[in-house]
Amino acid sequence: WPSIYVGIDVIVNQETPPHLDTISAPSLLDLVVSLGTHDSHFHISNLGIIFAYLPGTMIYLAGKFLHHSVPKWEKGERIALAHYMKDMVHSRFGVQRPAFTQQKDILGKFLQA
Repeated sequence: WPSIYVGIDVIVNQETPPHLDTISAPSLLDLVVSLGTHDSHFHISNLGIIFAYLPGTMIYLAGKFLHHSVPKWEKGERIALAHYMKDMVHSRFGVQRPAFTQQKDILGKFLQA
């Protein structure tokens, strides 16, 4: 399927220890998608936040800057699709990296008076 991401990792029934996505492009958001039958949680330790990470959940985050993890869960099968853009791709092809996303980019027409 078409995707803006150059990398997709499939994670099956694995705990994900706290980490940063060091190869990700700093100004782009990574996407993690939760599938399966599990009851896990998604932790962002820098911010002290824990999200319910039930099947069907999609989380966009700046994985290069935010320590994130999925600890052991109680029941069910967990499949995660981790989508990311490798920073090296921009360098290799001489393409300018996108600017950091700002609130006005996301809410553009709603912020205009």
